[in-house]
Amino acid sequence: MAESNLPKGYEPWDVEKKWLDHWEENKTFTPDPEAEGDPYSIVIPPPNVTGVLHMGHALNLTLQDILCRYQRQQGKNVLWVPGTDHAGIATQNVVERQLKTEGKTRDDLGRDKFIERVWEWKEEKGGHILKQIRRMGASVDWTRECFTFDEQRAKAVREVFVKLYEEGLIYKGNYIINWCNRCHTALADDEVEHSPRPGHFYHIRYKISDGSGELIIATTRPETMLGDTAICVNPEDDRFKHLIGKTAILPLVGRELPIIGDSYVDMEFGTGALKVTPAHDMNDWELGRKHNLEVLAVFDEDGNINENAPAKYQGIFKDDARAIIVNDLKGDGCLVSIEDHEHSVGECYRCKSVIEPHVSEQWFVAMKPLAEKARAAVPGETQIFPPNWEKVYYEWLDNIRDWCISRQIWWGHRIPAWTCEECGELIVSLTDPDKCKCGSTRLSQEEDVLDTWFSSALWPFSTMGWPDQTAELAKYYPTSVLITGFDILFFWVARMMMMGIHFQDQVPFKHVYIHALVRDEHGKKMSKSTGNVIDPLEMSGKYGTDALRFTLTAFAAMGRDIKLSEQRIEGYRHFVNKIWNSARFALMNFEDQKLDASLDDARGLANEWILHRLEEVKDSMSKSIEEYRFNEVAQTMYRFIWNEFCDWYLEMIKPDLYSDDQSRKGPTLKVLWTVLSETMVLLHPVMPFVTQEIWSVLPGIENDDIATVAFPEKRDNCRNAKAVEQMELFQGIVSAVRNIRTELLIAPSKKLELIVRTSSETAQTLLNDNADLIKALARLDSVVAGPDAQGPSASGTAVVQGNEIFVPLAGAVDFESELARLDKEFGKLDKELNVIEKKLSNKGFISNAPAAVVEKEKGKLAEINDKKAKLTELKERLVSVME
Repeated sequence: MAESNLPKGYEPWDVEKKWLDHWEENKTFTPDPEAEGDPYSIVIPPPNVTGVLHMGHALNLTLQDILCRYQRQQGKNVLWVPGTDHAGIATQNVVERQLKTEGKTRDDLGRDKFIERVWEWKEEKGGHILKQIRRMGASVDWTRECFTFDEQRAKAVREVFVKLYEEGLIYKGNYIINWCNRCHTALADDEVEHSPRPGHFYHIRYKISDGSGELIIATTRPETMLGDTAICVNPEDDRFKHLIGKTAILPLVGRELPIIGDSYVDMEFGTGALKVTPAHDMNDWELGRKHNLEVLAVFDEDGNINENAPAKYQGIFKDDARAIIVNDLKGDGCLVSIEDHEHSVGECYRCKSVIEPHVSEQWFVAMKPLAEKARAAVPGETQIFPPNWEKVYYEWLDNIRDWCISRQIWWGHRIPAWTCEECGELIVSLTDPDKCKCGSTRLSQEEDVLDTWFSSALWPFSTMGWPDQTAELAKYYPTSVLITGFDILFFWVARMMMMGIHFQDQVPFKHVYIHALVRDEHGKKMSKSTGNVIDPLEMSGKYGTDALRFTLTAFAAMGRDIKLSEQRIEGYRHFVNKIWNSARFALMNFEDQKLDASLDDARGLANEWILHRLEEVKDSMSKSIEEYRFNEVAQTMYRFIWNEFCDWYLEMIKPDLYSDDQSRKGPTLKVLWTVLSETMVLLHPVMPFVTQEIWSVLPGIENDDIATVAFPEKRDNCRNAKAVEQMELFQGIVSAVRNIRTELLIAPSKKLELIVRTSSETAQTLLNDNADLIKALARLDSVVAGPDAQGPSASGTAVVQGNEIFVPLAGAVDFESELARLDKEFGKLDKELNVIEKKLSNKGFISNAPAAVVEKEKGKLAEINDKKAKLTELKERLVSVME
């Protein structure tokens, strides 16, 4: 036997680095837009430049890479664009924290110096996640790496802003927005995370000004009452409609509040009367606009009570003011009651501070005109997988509000708008203006920057070089598919749809695949606080990237969250080893034979069956990948490689491989080479490294880079349903003998006899033709098959496809000794059972022992009962055989 060109054990780390370097140095994944092949393109969801790779990223990258590698195999001209997002708030926070350790603030540096400092940080630390993406084997085109804040993307952002402004879709105005007191910036609605928190309903007495009665109003935020400018009731509410037009006195302040009527008020919620604070509640803002109410802000940008409130409260932080105000209301006799109430509280998605509705001058995008086209494009021009996400997509677009795009930070695309200090003219321009139309050169640019998601919304076409009309844009837009998590369906996916349709007159992607969440093995969301995070880089380093990728693929069922554990990754590392060892075995046998000839002379059950199965695997792989059923891809390859190729085929062909008869050995070697080489190509999109390493040492390979090898051609002449039927019977016979041996505890070294009463001439011929193979695989001395065959009464029996199997047991099993051994084992188990049952029937033990100890004893009880049941089945089997 020849020596294998592969080391005895697979060590992934050196292999991975070698091929990552090879692919990058050779620009294997850098396509030419002028080259042949239908376009296939994906833009990577750009991770934050501050980020580190987590398991969600690992899943996302794996699935995208499977698609890209597979589509290259199909002859497509594939572009996969990598890049990162400048992550305005997150990145600025990182650098500000650095400055804090130096005793400085961004104001100490000034805007220009601070931006320089952030760029320095980005160059030094910002590429960390890109290195981690490389580790995952992502076949992206690194020559086309993009950054949402680089020069070309900045050009695109400015073009879009100016055009939308000129079309009247971007405007500036006073509006209520989500304000973070900590980050000192506005946030879009979908940047606010809502979570339930325990709180209270405070019932407050508002007296009617003319002395005719009072209104009890319930609120969760009594501190906002300082900014009340009206009370609203439902005009259909018989309890209160007579009060509409009157006024009430605002407690603690004394200001008169008009009582208005509006059907918006829910008569069943709270007390049915609503305090209206337009400056500090989104819904109240709308009511205020509708009824032309005064907008009175009583909190400043830091969350402190301002000069619009009574002097005694001014300067106090809003949360601290609540207790003071509640105490004052109690003292004035205006606090009726307090009841517990859990309510949803908005938090900043970055710093987790409570969000405060805040009225300020901001920049907005009018969303409804854009949203209508984006909604109409699904599911016609763009399909969402799984389709149940379409409903969520529709609901968000149907209820969309204008998008606040200005952020009060420095790191980001500065809004290209200038105000003339002489005449007040607002100038929005593609180039920096020198002077106003009034002739003044005193122009001041907006201090605010654009929301990070504004530049991300342009990603599918800005990465292709737009607004320049590039070859990439012409070839690869619209992109083929977007793979992303459900959590940015609104942040990003819907906005890309709107911008793509508006500026390119085409949807940005034809398919959107929403992948599931990766949870821990118990189904809990991974988080640092609970300590259940599984680090993909640690797993990759421990078990190899292929094992991690295959694990994620195996559990990536559409619409179903992944329950991940380290044990599962370790389990698939064993699968990698199985592949490696099977390749080593094959390589030891190839020697110098010509292995690229036709398969016309491939005869024999094993060869005909495996070639048929290979064709079925090709069909299954293509269908599953194209339908985004990634788990089926992994299941198909696992079953084929481990169960069929390794466990059956390699064992069945050993007699051929060890034969001196070249008429047997030669054709089998060709089949073995064909199946191994094509299986590596099929598996490559999921496991790029081990397949590449094996491929590189296969004899007869002209192209040593498997990443550029075409999907194996289909061979209809290798399909053989008859061979499959015969193989099912063959496997059934061998498995039945193995089961009898296992059930009756017959040593593997003990040779047995097999007698089969066949149900057909076909079965008889099959068994007789393959008798030597059956003997080898089932460890038999002899095989007798025929329609009149009959085994002795003391036989292990089974029926396979109507064929009766007899395994004579005389001399193979000492029945008396075995029964005696079983009786002894039963006695031992009964003693153990008695001790445990006494413990568990003891009330003192149950009530005093720790719960874990009690559960452990119950587990022992179940284990012993299970063992007794299995031994009872064995005893009954032995007795039945003896009779």
